[in-house]
Amino acid sequence: MSIHKVLRMGDTRLLRVAEPVTAFDTPELQQLIEDMFETMKAYDGAGLAAPQIGINQRILIYGVDKNPRYPDAETVPMTVLINPEITILSEEMDMDWEGCLSLPGMRGIVSRYTHIRYSGYDEKGNELEREAKGFHARVVQHETDHLDGILYPQRITDMRQFGFLEELNGKQITQRQPCDNV
Repeated sequence: MSIHKVLRMGDTRLLRVAEPVTAFDTPELQQLIEDMFETMKAYDGAGLAAPQIGINQRILIYGVDKNPRYPDAETVPMTVLINPEITILSEEMDMDWEGCLSLPGMRGIVSRYTHIRYSGYDEKGNELEREAKGFHARVVQHETDHLDGILYPQRITDMRQFGFLEELNGKQITQRQPCDNV
């Protein structure tokens, strides 16, 4: 297993639309997924998309049990999701702080749907479908954005709610914000 360097905002590879995976259950895919989990763990991430390590494929992983970057987050099951599709189940949105391994040390308030269904495939090619709410739904939407070349600052509507953690330290960056302007 290898820990990969996570690309940072400004690297044009993060702006590409990722290609669908067509071959499942291969040694190469399994190795990539193992490397992604090692990389996510090394960076204390809640999720990681293949484009963040320079792999232009529609693969994402995520999961949270205890994470120092998100100490108040509910548990999200460790998941491999390939070629994901998201269906919005509620138009209700929630504004909350997000961070990203591709923007180390920064946070911003982003509006996301609160209730989604997502589907796709696991690494073996088995179909996967789940409903998600709250932080789980936020993580899936954030990581899926990476597959479409979108970084969370592109979704921030008030840039006064974006900055470096050190400067934001006096703000309650774990407290949800009302969603009035979506």
